[in-house]
Amino acid sequence: METIAEIFLSRSQDSQAALYFEDHCWSGAELVAECAARARYLLAQRRPGPFHVGLLLDNTPEYAFWVGACALAGATFVALNSTRKGADLARDIAHTECQFLLTETRYQEQVPEAAAALLGERLQVADAPGHDILEGFRGLPLPAVAVSPGDIFCLIFTSGTGGAPKAVIYSNARVMRNTLMLVQSQQLSARDVSYVPMPLFHSTGLIMGLLALLASGGAAVLRRRFSASGFLPDIRKFGVTCFCYVGKPLAYILATEEKPDDRDNSLRLVCGSEATEVDIANFTRRFGCMPVDNYGSSEGCITILRGNGTPPGSIGLAVSDQIRVMNPESGTECPRAVFDAHGVLQNGNEAIGELVNLAGEALFEGYWNNPTAREQRIRNGAYWSGDLAYRDAKGFFYFAGRDSEWLRVDGENLSAIQIEQVLARHPGIAIAAVYGVPDPLVGDRVMAGLELKPGSRLDMAEFKTFLERQEDFGSKWMPCFVRVSERLPTTHTNKVLKRALKREAWSCADPVWWRPVRGGPYQPLTAADADELQRLFASRGRGHLLMHGD
Repeated sequence: METIAEIFLSRSQDSQAALYFEDHCWSGAELVAECAARARYLLAQRRPGPFHVGLLLDNTPEYAFWVGACALAGATFVALNSTRKGADLARDIAHTECQFLLTETRYQEQVPEAAAALLGERLQVADAPGHDILEGFRGLPLPAVAVSPGDIFCLIFTSGTGGAPKAVIYSNARVMRNTLMLVQSQQLSARDVSYVPMPLFHSTGLIMGLLALLASGGAAVLRRRFSASGFLPDIRKFGVTCFCYVGKPLAYILATEEKPDDRDNSLRLVCGSEATEVDIANFTRRFGCMPVDNYGSSEGCITILRGNGTPPGSIGLAVSDQIRVMNPESGTECPRAVFDAHGVLQNGNEAIGELVNLAGEALFEGYWNNPTAREQRIRNGAYWSGDLAYRDAKGFFYFAGRDSEWLRVDGENLSAIQIEQVLARHPGIAIAAVYGVPDPLVGDRVMAGLELKPGSRLDMAEFKTFLERQEDFGSKWMPCFVRVSERLPTTHTNKVLKRALKREAWSCADPVWWRPVRGGPYQPLTAADADELQRLFASRGRGHLLMHGD
């Protein structure tokens, strides 16, 4: 198999289950029939220009149907992020030149009127009652379309330092390579059932959760949204053998009530990225299946895998000796990390650098319509990831976060610049600096340092309401911590010193407000609260993150 279309075509005569959702099941043949009808619709309605189909959907069967439709029709599907709205969503649709947009009722109002007017009848609401756009396209022969491995299969957005998300190009060849590698390395077969609550607009859910199982002859279980309490009941209901994750899901699952029969499940494979050592150990103990946690860049240029002998805290060994930790200023490789007797990094200033693949240009397929972003990543044939890391004497890599303009929240990269732009709209704020501080579970929490205008006073309840009312304010952008300062630290060119803010986090002389409960109100951060956070970090094996140096 060389194209994604061939994955779907391989199931066209298959009576075995291929897709589950809630109480419904589709065989391989039924799945392909649904995809084929939509492919014929796309081919009949397409116009000159890039054959791009935007998907703004939750993890429902329609998402899988339209992914397959695009594969069979030779179209490129654009994985639109459902947390985006207003002008940001309009920008994403326009930037990727979507000819079609498929959405559902819950997201219909997020589509700006101008974008909807431009798309016209090529904007369709998949769950709209009484309107079947596929009438006349069902039951016909499969469309005969020539698709080559080099054709673009999809565009998946990733956030960068420049503010606006970049649309990463995924060719058929690249997706097939990653899919078949997973099938082989994880020994997936027709007996496997994958659980997919991770959003399909991410490569984790799409490739690891859906395509790899379809290619193996197995089945995928879609869930509209992740639910920690629903995890084990779903595993048992569908006989799930595989679960992929990114970010915090393991921590949320482990926060549910532990029961004596938790090991009574069918799981044999749990894999993903960004889980902590504590969560991996506790998940293994509780559910009897050890998660395999690895690192991979969205652009496909850097892969680091854990294996036997990987030290605690390490993300593993690189698959290529061309993957290094480089000093972005000198362009030279950073010295190896030195640890004390307790495993504390002693030479962070010298050892921490940027993850780079010196031969990465050959692997990098680029960003859609964004040559500037490509230039930021590719230098002299090398791919610079923007991710920070260090490497020990034996070659094991350790992830050290992202540069000052990236935050990793719930498995998603967020742009600090975009959040700052919204905060700066508040009439009482003079300067807003947004940065990531460690989360006690995994990744980052959003923290904002604010300088108020003279004479202004910040009412935290009003501040939260103000942000919630901004139409372009992402659902994960609300700061967890807010530091209110008379004067934020700046460089001699009046740029805010985010490194200093990140280093101090909430341990500073300025008043800090926080939201101890997601979605809850802000309250003053007390000394007792700070002590409790310190204990929580220590219990999760992440206490060292609160003690890093400049």
